[in-house]
Amino acid sequence: MPASFAVTAIGRDRPGIVAAISGILAELGANIEDSRMAILRGNFAVMLVTVLPDEVDPGTLEQRLDGVRTELGLEAVTVNSVEEIGSPAVPTHTLTVYGADHPGIVHAVSAALAERGVNITDLEARLTVSGKSPIYTMMLELELPRGTDPDQLREVLTGVGSDAGVEVSLREIGAEPL
Repeated sequence: MPASFAVTAIGRDRPGIVAAISGILAELGANIEDSRMAILRGNFAVMLVTVLPDEVDPGTLEQRLDGVRTELGLEAVTVNSVEEIGSPAVPTHTLTVYGADHPGIVHAVSAALAERGVNITDLEARLTVSGKSPIYTMMLELELPRGTDPDQLREVLTGVGSDAGVEVSLREIGAEPL
């Protein structure tokens, strides 16, 4: 059975990073099965889960990608073996957080979720300046464990938001906004 690998790369954003990495993978006959890419304040980050054909040595992949790292001046490119761990997480709810920026917002929200066994399947945050105050916006997709009462979770998160000075909104995915 072909082996799966996580390929990660970080560095200053510039055109051609995705083309160079995906080009090496295509040349080796690897299939990209999952990926996430983002630019954060001028820095590029990517993670790809790829399957290598049996005849391709992972060392060859690492060597070829190290050439991309050097050529494009990336900070790091890594290749790590990954195993299938069962069914992927399926988000059931979205959580939005909005308010004046300050340290600790992500921790306060994520700690409350972790204490209740809620899995964060996606998180995106942005800092924008509106007037004189920076505004922090965070959007999360969540997988609530079976038996979790969304209304109780909403109440807990409202309290966390109040303590952190931010507004929170929890909605079921697919539910119409009120």
